[in-house]
This record gives sequence, C-alpha cells and structure tokens, in this order.
Amino acid sequence: MKILITGGAGYIGSHVALHAAAAGHEPVVVDNLSTGHAWAVLTGTLEQGDLNDGAWLDGVFARHPVAAVLHFAAHTVVPESVRDPLRFYRNNTAGTLTLLEACRRHGVDRFVFSSTAAVYGMPELPMVQETTPCAPINPYGHTKLMSEQMLRDLEAACGLRHVVLRYFNVAGADPEGRLGQATPEASHLIKVACEAVVGRRAGLTIFGTDYDTPDGTCIRDYIHVDDLARAHILALTHLLEGGPSQVFNCGYGHGYSVREVVDAVRRVAGVDFPIQLGPRRPGDSPHLVADSTRIRQVLGWTPRWDDLNQIVASALAWERRLGPDGPRPVD
Repeated sequence: MKILITGGAGYIGSHVALHAAAAGHEPVVVDNLSTGHAWAVLTGTLEQGDLNDGAWLDGVFARHPVAAVLHFAAHTVVPESVRDPLRFYRNNTAGTLTLLEACRRHGVDRFVFSSTAAVYGMPELPMVQETTPCAPINPYGHTKLMSEQMLRDLEAACGLRHVVLRYFNVAGADPEGRLGQATPEASHLIKVACEAVVGRRAGLTIFGTDYDTPDGTCIRDYIHVDDLARAHILALTHLLEGGPSQVFNCGYGHGYSVREVVDAVRRVAGVDFPIQLGPRRPGDSPHLVADSTRIRQVLGWTPRWDDLNQIVASALAWERRLGPDGPRPVD
C-alpha cells in the first residue's frame, strides 16, 4: 500500500519510512526540507512542499492514492516554542488542520499522529499513563494537544480512525548506520553531547541543576529511534486491520537524569568534553517517564534497544560518520 509520511525526510520520519518499506508499503514522503534532508529519503517518493498549501496537497493525494497518513512534520524545540509561539501554531496546528482537510476530501480515514509527552506538562506522579490529565506548560505541547483534539473531533464527525503516539525522548540512530539525526542546531541532549565528543560543538550546557530530582537535573525516558519506528508500523498495521483509535505512550518506563546521560556519553566515547551549568530553560518539566503498558499489551510492542549505552553508541557512531562538517553522511 502507498503510505503518506509527512516530515519523512526528518529524523524520526525517515527511520519510519525505512521500516514501512521493509513491511511492504510504498512510502510517499512529504517534506518542505526546512530541517529534513533529501538524502534521508532512502525509499519511496519525495514530494517537496508545504503542508499549509491545501491545493498542493490535493495534487499529492491525486498523484498518490494512499491508504493511510503518518504525520511527523512539526517544529519541535520547546524553548523556541516559548520564544515564538505563533510560528509553532501555524506550522504544527494549522499544518495538521490543512492535512486533515485534505484527508477528508480524498477519503483517507486512517491516520497515525506523532505527538509528545509534553502534552502532560508537569504530572504529579512519577509514571505517566495515557489517562494522566494533559496540562501542557509550553506552546509546543499545546500545539500537539490541539492536534490530538482535532483527530478526536474528526473521528466523531466522519469516522477517521487514528493512533496517537506520545513520544518521550527519542535518541540514537539506525543500527545499520543508514540514518540518524542531522537536524541543524539540534537541541536533544544525546545528540548535543555526541557532537561535543566529535568536536562539532565546543561543549554542552546543563540547563537547570536545582530541580527536585536526586541530582538536581531533569529526568527523561529515552527511547531508541529504531524501537519508536517499529511502534509506528505496529500502529499502522493496527489501523489497516480495522483496529479502533488509540493513544499510546512511547517510552521504556524508566528515566535518566541529564547528568547520568552526560556520564554515559563520556563513558561510551572514552572522551571528556567541557560542561557548563546554566539556568533552567522555560517550558522544561523536571520529570517525565512513560508507563508503556498499553502499547506493549495492545500492539505487542517489545523494545529491542532498551539500554542507554546502546542508544549512545548508535548516536555516536552516526556523529562520527557525519564527519566534522555535517550534516550529510560521509561515504
């Protein structure tokens, strides 16, 4: 089947496209290449354009009758969303709206949505379930939660079945070395630390050391991008086989502090790098860890890379392949 993958030239979307092709589907990648890369589209067809252009989307759907949509295209950097919220609402929320309008016009009624643990805000309990109240503390989380609500409302109106995957902290790279994160000026901790190891950054700043956590730094649940990609294919299969709409957390169920991650990168790399201590960043929650019971039970998802050292090792191998200049892989 043809599957439309928005943001499929980006970090997560490109990994999912590989898994979709391996499962026998034909990816149709939609990306404006603002942060994605054409070289990351290793399979299927690339359609370059903007999700907010409904007429252009109509052309894509006309050229490629698709069975489902997997939607990744979004701005994702939390501090940027605080500084420039309207940019995030236009790209993330309005872009999703335009895409859903196109799905309705073209009769596409199966949709997998890339959401985030940021919808939970600052939960009171250490383990976050899908039923935990959503209370975002930054515009990025609000844009994703608004998109989730649109999906629920559209299902009630016209039967659009959907799976929402709420990611925790995605890291690592394709185990075969084909793909990894190459987002310009990325802010993800493991990515930044690995860039410091290979000399692409002068060092790393730890933002906030006075949180109510054991070592004062934020705790996050880190999930390998390959495990996350497989979760998307399971979600797609669930919908193609007639399964009902669902919301799933995507994480391993345990977390690491910023300091623990930095120590892991130093240990795996065998290299030290400068660390600076900075103030808290606006919009950061002190503790976010997934209860992933539902996705394991309903979709049969079983992680393969639940090991911080393995996650770091794959990310570091990718950074070394990129070379000193990045972001295109060195042959």
